[in-house]
Amino acid sequence: MATDIKDTAHAADAAAVMRLLPARPRLLALGEPTHGEDALLGLRNELFRRLVEEEGYRTIAMETDCLRGLAVDAHVTTGTGTLDEVMEYGFSHGWGAFAANRALVRWMRAFNEDRPAPDRLRFAGFDGPLEITEAASPREALTALHDHLAARVDANLLPCTRDTLDRLLGTDDRWTEPAAMTDPAKSVGRSAEAGELRLLADALTALLDAQTPHLIATGSREDLERARLYGRTAAGLLRYHHAMADPSPSRMTRLCAQRDLMMAHNLLALAARGPVLVHAHNSHLQREKSSMRMWEGPVEWWSAGALVSAELGEEYAFLATALGTLRHQGVDTPPPDTVEGLLYALPENSYVIDTRRLTTALGPTLPAPRVSPWFGYAPLAPAHLAGSDGMVFVKDVRRNEAV
Repeated sequence: MATDIKDTAHAADAAAVMRLLPARPRLLALGEPTHGEDALLGLRNELFRRLVEEEGYRTIAMETDCLRGLAVDAHVTTGTGTLDEVMEYGFSHGWGAFAANRALVRWMRAFNEDRPAPDRLRFAGFDGPLEITEAASPREALTALHDHLAARVDANLLPCTRDTLDRLLGTDDRWTEPAAMTDPAKSVGRSAEAGELRLLADALTALLDAQTPHLIATGSREDLERARLYGRTAAGLLRYHHAMADPSPSRMTRLCAQRDLMMAHNLLALAARGPVLVHAHNSHLQREKSSMRMWEGPVEWWSAGALVSAELGEEYAFLATALGTLRHQGVDTPPPDTVEGLLYALPENSYVIDTRRLTTALGPTLPAPRVSPWFGYAPLAPAHLAGSDGMVFVKDVRRNEAV
């Protein structure tokens, strides 16, 4: 078996990735099993650079707030704001503090210098405005959508005024109450005002769609796509807040599913721009159902990758990332009877793995699943191998070291 395993491994570069695929996908998704490791992020940066230079990719989408990401995109395309500003305000989840993310933004800005707009690199966040302990107020998205329409269409067509929205929204801290994550009674998501806002968000989005020819003729498609992002985000946030107020046992399942649905809608919109390198946790990009053990018990939901793959078919491709050791987090050498353990015997530190050939080499009996001693690292699920188009394997991940 050792020879068979070796034959599945190739140099970790863009050319090896493309050889695994029948054609260049519109969305090439690269997963990660843990967040915040500059070694893995550095490998992503290098892959993106090669995809830009060799395969014509022009967009990278990351698991960060889709609205904040607009500031990063403005910086890399036109130089708006300083690097320090966009790293602080353009990322959610603390991702702006990672050195490899900073290096990526700096490189993208340098690449775009003096390039015509159609050839510039683009940045997108595709997560909703959601943090671990709270969800954002729908104010930013909803009022931006309203303002976009108010400046371009007959006021009589608008379903409400800006003052009406402000009155129904109230103060933002009503929406961002941290206690609402664990106590549905603390959420305003099923209040009368929230119900009215959901209807108005739907009406504003419908008006945007109905006025598409006029909006393109009098503005730009770029402005229209941004307004559609505001509409998707407003509707998604209002659905998310509605689920936060759900007292039923399915509450956390609804929340997890709604987050990935928002991700999927954003990815499908980006697919029209294509081709795009997408980077997020494996669990958001895999084709199988995702699962997590929460304080209320285990939950399962369809990932963004599963939803997008169902729509795009072969135009969506997914590479999982697995690793051998993460010793600074207590993740030591993998047991030899796991997939990670078998790959750990290979001599180099990083590879692109042909998962179809690997599945054949493993035979009908799958290796044992690895168990992580640290909650922040999710080992590869052997049963998910067949659902991926390839795998990136990194043997040893060391703190603050590039691969």
